[in-house]
Amino acid sequence: MNTSDFPSPIIDRYFEDYVPGFVGEYGSITVSQDAIIEFAKQFDPQTFNRHHQSCPGTFGGLIASGWHTSAMMMRLYADHFVSKVASLGSPGIDELRWTRPVRPGDTLSIRVTILEARRSSSKPDRGLVRSQIEVLNQNKEGRHEPQGYDPVSMQEGQLGRA
Repeated sequence: MNTSDFPSPIIDRYFEDYVPGFVGEYGSITVSQDAIIEFAKQFDPQTFNRHHQSCPGTFGGLIASGWHTSAMMMRLYADHFVSKVASLGSPGIDELRWTRPVRPGDTLSIRVTILEARRSSSKPDRGLVRSQIEVLNQNKEGRHEPQGYDPVSMQEGQLGRA
């Protein structure tokens, strides 16, 4: 799947376009050994994220930091799913899980399932979209599974409608 599978283009997406039950798969990022090591040096300097020679036992080789996986997920999510015109920034994520390691050479994509879309009771110009985001490798095996919350503006013509 790609962004054309969504009912509206990312540059014209509003709350009303996020329908519970929708599932879409997006993007691809191929993970290199150098990128894993560089991210680890800067942000998560655990041994198994920095030195492939020192980690054959625990994880069977070099793996990406879970936070690196999260950053790559966010890149794909922002590029392909989050509205470019109506996103209001997320208040957070729930149930963050790193289910399997990401390794050099893996090509990652995301599968997004809209779980809930509800209008705000206190702010009538927006709604809240809750989504399950799965990071998949090239074999469609899950690697990372957070649930995200995204406040999204309504289309002007939809304000006040029930």
